Amino acid sequence: MKPAAFTYHRPGSVIGALDLLEELGDGAKLIAGGQSLVAMMNFRLARPEHLIDIRKVPGLDQIVRDGDRLRIGALVTHHAVETADLGPDFAVLSRTMRWVGHLPIRTRGTVGGSIAHADATAEWCLLAVLLEALIVVEGPAGRREIPAEEFFVGVFTTALEPDELIVEVIFPRPAPRAALTEFAERQGDFAIVAAAVDLDADRVVLGGVGPTPVVAGGELELRDAPGVSAHYRRGLVNTLVERAREEAAAL
Repeated sequence: MKPAAFTYHRPGSVIGALDLLEELGDGAKLIAGGQSLVAMMNFRLARPEHLIDIRKVPGLDQIVRDGDRLRIGALVTHHAVETADLGPDFAVLSRTMRWVGHLPIRTRGTVGGSIAHADATAEWCLLAVLLEALIVVEGPAGRREIPAEEFFVGVFTTALEPDELIVEVIFPRPAPRAALTEFAERQGDFAIVAAAVDLDADRVVLGGVGPTPVVAGGELELRDAPGVSAHYRRGLVNTLVERAREEAAAL
C-alpha cells in the first residue's frame, strides 16, 4: 500500500519546526529517519495531513562528551553510535546497536525517533531507563529535561507534548560494566524479551514484559500472549538477565 496524501514541510531550525507544530496542530507529524512512521503510513495505520521533516535541522546530530556525561543529539543515527569511539564509560551504547534491526535501518533510524516512538522493547528506550538518561525536549514554553523513567508512560506513549520535539538525550553517568541482550525469532526482528544490566548501579531493566521498559525489583506479572506463554517469557527473562550479567562482568 501507499500512504494517504500529505503536505511535506522541511524547516531549517528547531524554532521553525516548533512553529509548524503549533500552526498545523494534531494533523502534523515529525519525521527524521522514518523507520517507524513510514511503515505505519504505508499500511494506513497513520495518516498525518502534514509531515515535518527535521533531518536538515542543524545542531541535532552531534555526540558530545561533557565531563562525566554523554550528550547524543536527536538526529544521531544508530549506526553513528555503533561506529563511534565512546570509550569504556559508554561503550555499552555502541555494543547494543548490533541488536537494532539491520544495517540499512541503523544508517537511517535516529536516537530521538526511537525514543519518541516508545516501543517497550526498543534498545534505546531500555538504555535510557537503565542509565537514567534525561530526555531533553523543546517546545513553545522552552526547554525541559524529562527523566527517562517518567518519559515512557504507556504503550507507544510518552510525556512529550504534541507541540514539543526531542532535541537530545543526556546520559548523566559512566556505565563501564553494562550490557544489553535480547531474544528475537530472527536476527533483526523485534525482540520478544530484552534485558539490560548495569552492575555498578545494581540496576536491571526489562523490555517485552510490560507497556514500558520495566525496572526489575519485584515480582513480574506476566500474561500469556499470542504465540508466547507467560511461562516461556519468564524463562527468557531469567536467561537473558544472566547473560547480560555475565557479559557486563567480563568487561
